Amino acid sequence: MEKASGRESITVSAVGSGTDNPGLELTEEVAKPEGSRRAEAQGHSLGDELGLPTRHRRNLQPFTKARSFCKTHASLFKKIFLGLLCLAYAAYFLAACTLDFQRALALFVITCLVIFILVQHLLKKLFGKKLARYLKPFKNSCLWVWMQWVFAGISLVGLILWLALDTAQRPEQLISFAGICMFILIFFACSQHHSAVSWRTVFWGLGLQFVFGILVIRTDPGFNAFQWLGEQIQIFLNYTVAGSSFVFGDMLVKDVFAFQALPVILFFGCVMSILYYLGLMQWVVQKVAWFLQITMGTTATETLAVAGNIFVGMTEIPLLIRPYLADMTYSEIHAVMTGGFATISGTVLGAFLSFGIDASSLISASVMAAPCSLALSKLVYPEVEESKFKSEEGVILPSGKEKNVLEAASNGATDAIGLAANVAANLIAFLALLAFVNAALSWLGELVDIQGLTFQVICSYILRPMVFIMGVEWTDCPMVAEMVGIKFFTNEFVAYQQLSQYKNKRLSGVEEWIEGKKQWISVRAEIITTFALCGFANLSSIGITLGGLTSMVPHRKSDLSKVVVSALFTGACVSLISACVAGILYVPRGAETDCVSFLNTSFTNRTYETYVCCRGLFQSTSLNGTNPPSFSGPWEDKEFSAMALANCCGFYTSAVCA
Repeated sequence: MEKASGRESITVSAVGSGTDNPGLELTEEVAKPEGSRRAEAQGHSLGDELGLPTRHRRNLQPFTKARSFCKTHASLFKKIFLGLLCLAYAAYFLAACTLDFQRALALFVITCLVIFILVQHLLKKLFGKKLARYLKPFKNSCLWVWMQWVFAGISLVGLILWLALDTAQRPEQLISFAGICMFILIFFACSQHHSAVSWRTVFWGLGLQFVFGILVIRTDPGFNAFQWLGEQIQIFLNYTVAGSSFVFGDMLVKDVFAFQALPVILFFGCVMSILYYLGLMQWVVQKVAWFLQITMGTTATETLAVAGNIFVGMTEIPLLIRPYLADMTYSEIHAVMTGGFATISGTVLGAFLSFGIDASSLISASVMAAPCSLALSKLVYPEVEESKFKSEEGVILPSGKEKNVLEAASNGATDAIGLAANVAANLIAFLALLAFVNAALSWLGELVDIQGLTFQVICSYILRPMVFIMGVEWTDCPMVAEMVGIKFFTNEFVAYQQLSQYKNKRLSGVEEWIEGKKQWISVRAEIITTFALCGFANLSSIGITLGGLTSMVPHRKSDLSKVVVSALFTGACVSLISACVAGILYVPRGAETDCVSFLNTSFTNRTYETYVCCRGLFQSTSLNGTNPPSFSGPWEDKEFSAMALANCCGFYTSAVCA
């Protein structure tokens, strides 16, 4: 067989009986199309791979032609498949929203988010460079500088007017505002370089924190969105029970803390690892870092680390910027450490939610801490060196090393075992140490006739003024001060566990005061405390931070040790300033309970609503000697008031129950 430039010469030899010329050779040239020649060539190559004889190779030509066609039009087939997939999803999406929009709300939010991301990516790809080129001359112009000053002036005037109008109805909010001012003045007095402070970074960071707080706490859409997000996360984390109950049994999962909270860390660690493998976590972190960088003027590495701390822990973040740690300035290292102390990781957040802590407050506290930590860090330790990472392009995050999703899930769960074990070990050790310290203090106090001296009592007295300036009512200050002290000197897990106990007492309708001792704190104090406790700023975290960073850059151990204590206190105060913002913005939400209708029904269990309504009834009741009690306010002239009073006296004690 011979081939030559589009024509094939076929030689046929006829040998055998029935031919007059046994050696006769017939030659015929047949024109072959290009596709046929390519398919035949591929058929030969496939036949060579399989070791097939020539006659079988010709039978493979239809299959090779089909494979060649598919390869040639692979991109077209991909577009058709994606188009059909999008059409199918659109039909499913419309059907779900039409049948029950409330039920499909989560699907609607996710779809809108994905569409926004795709549109933003497309616009950036098409017009990003052109827009940047057009805006570059305007960026360094005098007009831009004047616009910045005008914006700053308008923001300041707006803040003053808003505070004047808003605090007219709730003057106690001014106490929280005074707390923010006090913390800023203290940090400026303790600043390493007063003249080098970048006030743009400070005010932008505090402003972003305040604006985000208004969005989440004050506006109905923001509050409802974060409330919904917290509920969805709580529902998602409840799937942990399916795995933990199978391994440990239903009894242990329901009754034992270790089998309730610690498996959540494993599950959340697995999910975070999958998101990191898919690249979603890197994308979110880089977008947050980009926004903080262009508004606050911070460098790429420190901004990326602080933004990442919203989602991952203080020990994992240095891994993202490991190649840059050796060249980072003191101020940048201080900012990285402060961000780690001021925030919590996603896996630990899941554990705190399992305690029953308010989800929306906990999520917003971690997010609000990111800009504030950069602002306070640059106030305490401003930049006086020349950074190598001022590029606005940012730092590229590496992708995961896993080969597939299953490996990512397995590695995430395995890595979270160490964190869960660390949490369990710290809880055991610190609770035991706290019990020993309390016993020792109690013994020392009894020697001088001081009864009930404990670590919590000492914290309640020392930290009470600081807690009061955050906006907590004076009667709640001792209990909140105890939890803040426990968080800083021992562990935030122990503090949040104490907060959950107070919250459970309130929700179960326990009396607020029993034998002169307060049993729970108000809802406002709970929200402020949730913000104040959100962060890893405790004494044990110093060793964790130094151990993690020095293992990556051992030659900078002295530099790290120089700034770590300052970063710890700065990170702790970031949480306190977030609590002050919550104190300024918090307003009671939800419709008040209609106590008249509520107490008109037969109630058999104590709840918070029962306590509130019964207390209101007690205050509206007056005794007239031997005559039946009289009622005022909404209870006046109600036939069932006496019966409601009898029911309340069955649950709570009051002077009118005598």
